[in-house]
Amino acid sequence: MIRLLSYADLLSIINALLGFLAILVLFVDSLEMRIHISLSLILLGLVIDGLDGIVARKFGSSKLGEYLESMADMTTLSIAPAVFVFHVYLEAVSGDVYRYIYLLLALAIFLSFAIIRLASFHIMKEDKFFIGLPASASTVILLTLAYFEVDFILILPAVVIIGAFMASDVRFPKPGLKINAFATLFILLTIIFNKDYYGFAPLLLFAGILIYAIGGPIYLKFFKK
Repeated sequence: MIRLLSYADLLSIINALLGFLAILVLFVDSLEMRIHISLSLILLGLVIDGLDGIVARKFGSSKLGEYLESMADMTTLSIAPAVFVFHVYLEAVSGDVYRYIYLLLALAIFLSFAIIRLASFHIMKEDKFFIGLPASASTVILLTLAYFEVDFILILPAVVIIGAFMASDVRFPKPGLKINAFATLFILLTIIFNKDYYGFAPLLLFAGILIYAIGGPIYLKFFKK
């Protein structure tokens, strides 16, 4: 089985391991900045997820590639973010069963849409655009909302909107090399600076993804020929 793996598959495995570590660090109470470390690990997994496609094109892919990528993304872009959000808001909902159920409902909806999205990605894959909002963009939006600890009551409507776009037939452009480079830069700045300097780095990352999520379909519909 090991011989079936390609270099790109190894990156997918690293992606999954980063998601797993992102979950584990949240439970280490003695670890300072565990929220930021967990977020950083998920974002690093997202960067690795982008690199595996480049490596696959250069060195070739394997028969396992599509399956491994979806499984890795399920860990890093779905389960780990859901656990991250749960951990951030756990104290806010403790002692109130209705708030607790509300949070669990929101995360269950997010996971359900993410599973559908990742399972259908390769079946509905197109060369020039994505059908539905990419899981990576959805994850960044949800993570940054939780990272800035917006009122948890907003999480459910945010998840419903995100999930609806993930599973929709709305078309989103595939970012080019320059856009991906800027996204990677914003991710690295977020990892390095945390919320320092008024949280400019994660705000830039959030703004960039939001512009893509809102403006991408408009661009394809009216400007892309």
